[in-house]
Amino acid sequence: MGTALGAAVGAIVASHFGPGMFVFGISVFTLGILSAAVHSDRSAYRLAGVTLAVVLLVPRTGPASRIALHRFLEVCIGIGVALILAVVWPEKDETPPNKN
Repeated sequence: MGTALGAAVGAIVASHFGPGMFVFGISVFTLGILSAAVHSDRSAYRLAGVTLAVVLLVPRTGPASRIALHRFLEVCIGIGVALILAVVWPEKDETPPNKN
């Protein structure tokens, strides 16, 4: 949720304004309001800020919307790989069984 929110805000802001400290600060504040409106937790807000920083502040050669879409897809691929690995290679429970 946070990555999608950060990518959307980053694409919109970067296409209308240039990168700058004031624009970034207002965008992070806007992300905080939007995160509260959709009832997301702090980690989603943190990921939204990271995605916003990547989209808005990293120099790019293409349009901001493409960078935002690529960032969102990269995160989605990472989540998919993590879920597949969690199924294929599950974490073992290391607590000994309780003998009563």
